[in-house]
Amino acid sequence: MRPKVFVSRIIPDAGLDRVRAACEADIWLGEMPPPYDTLCERVRGVDGLLCTLNDRIDAGLMEAAGSQLKVISQMAVGYDNIDVAAAKTRGIQIGNTPGVLTDATADLAFALLLAAARRLMEGIEYIKGGQWKTWQPKALLGGDLTGATLGIIGLGRIGKAVARRAAGFEMRILAHSPSCSPQEAAKVGATLVDMEMLLRESDYVSLHVPLNSQTRGLINRETLTLMKPTAVLVNTTRGPVVDQQALYEALTQGIIGGAALDVTDPEPLPADHPLLELPNVIIVPHIGSATHRTRDKMATMAADNLIAGVMGQPLPNPVWT
Repeated sequence: MRPKVFVSRIIPDAGLDRVRAACEADIWLGEMPPPYDTLCERVRGVDGLLCTLNDRIDAGLMEAAGSQLKVISQMAVGYDNIDVAAAKTRGIQIGNTPGVLTDATADLAFALLLAAARRLMEGIEYIKGGQWKTWQPKALLGGDLTGATLGIIGLGRIGKAVARRAAGFEMRILAHSPSCSPQEAAKVGATLVDMEMLLRESDYVSLHVPLNSQTRGLINRETLTLMKPTAVLVNTTRGPVVDQQALYEALTQGIIGGAALDVTDPEPLPADHPLLELPNVIIVPHIGSATHRTRDKMATMAADNLIAGVMGQPLPNPVWT
């Protein structure tokens, strides 16, 4: 008998075909994620679960699934939506998809940085609004990257990839990352500094930390006031790392110059949210890993974790070993 699994979203065929070939797969076909109660119902009796960041995977859901649940495979790097302690207690393996989305996310972070610096969205709206009458010497002046200072908070895989891109623009790179050594930072052209110095001296600040109890609300009223009034904040990590009300106030009061966000709190951001009305904000819908190659690889890794787990084998990419 083939193992039973539940897949909470339609993932790319590169992964889904593997799951279907190896397992008896129940797949959620809706455009929106399954509601929590529905998810609890659909996981009853399954051996494995392939889920996404949109799913709340807590002790109650694991209890609903039953004692036969062997593996939870997340199609993402982060897993703050999963109660890891509850899974460990029950002997449930957890897999994720690290490494593969590093370059795609770093590319997007730098794309947002460039777009905010050169006011691309404002330029597009300027044309659409019929305001472009002629070339103007002082119209839509933005910030330079060459010679500017980039502050990277979190010098992990993605933070280092962003640093490598910044080096190509001849930027001065500061980093705050307690788990990183000065020698390791120097390999990507970064200098480790404390958080206050980074915020005070950076023209652009890019966030690359996991969401946990230490990083939730890391960027808040106090930290925002340390930044330059012309500084731009870029967030491609997790929405709750930034206090959005404090960010809105900072942007409207001239405390910082702009923001570019791939992640928000909540997601999706309501269409009438006041941040969306600000000209100095760019917001995109959590597309850091949204390239064909990256999502195919993520789906494949998630499928391989799921299949290994239900077969009682070590996961190729376990959250813990």
